[in-house]
Amino acid sequence: MLNSTPKTMKILLSNDDGYHARGLRSLRESLKQFATVVTVAPEINRSGASNSLTLEHPLRLNDRGDQVYSINGTPTDCVHLALTGLLDYEPDIVVSGINAGANMGDDVLYSGTVAAAMEGRFLGLPAIAVSSCSFALEHVASAVQAIELLFTHMTDFPDKEDTILNVNVPNLPWHKIKGFQTTRLGRRHKAEPVINATDPRGEPIYWVGPPGEEQDAGAGTDFYAIHQGYVSVTPIHTDLTRYQALTITSEWLDKIND
Repeated sequence: MLNSTPKTMKILLSNDDGYHARGLRSLRESLKQFATVVTVAPEINRSGASNSLTLEHPLRLNDRGDQVYSINGTPTDCVHLALTGLLDYEPDIVVSGINAGANMGDDVLYSGTVAAAMEGRFLGLPAIAVSSCSFALEHVASAVQAIELLFTHMTDFPDKEDTILNVNVPNLPWHKIKGFQTTRLGRRHKAEPVINATDPRGEPIYWVGPPGEEQDAGAGTDFYAIHQGYVSVTPIHTDLTRYQALTITSEWLDKIND
């Protein structure tokens, strides 16, 4: 088991870009200033892994030194193993990121970054997924600063139970960011078609196409906040029940039961 050290807050840090990713390393150095930070992250880039668990082969843990560990699995594997056997204590919070590229709207359905945070629900504080809206991470320092500021108020967050904060940070220097906005998830158009190709043996292969363009991106959405220069903070949870449809579904089933 991995051992804790005496500090006020204990953070489990993960991501989907891999333990070596620049965004994760930048965030880790920041969080270590005020907390005990253990990093458990995938060995390689597992973007798009969503909430998948590895069930068909064993997982291997590699000690990378200085409380950094990699696993040959998904982001969910990493957090799941850390919370159910690797750590000899329960951390206060799971933080996932900083991801290279936004995770907004429909992206959260596929995002390994968000999935790692989701696996950390039920702890003492809301889990956080954080993404920089740039694959090149030109302004990763802005995402670091946004998380630092959120952490100064984290214990005051009023809805700690089963809450994940999906944070997206504009690709801007910090002095150009206007502040934070509470947002809802926007929506994209249908994804672009798959890309057909042929392997060296002449067999057909397919690449998943790019995501669709923004569709629902008006005021109040995460897309809109980013375009306006604000940090988008979307509270999400794992309860997928469509409560608005419970009554009409019940009425529909009553007709079947008659």
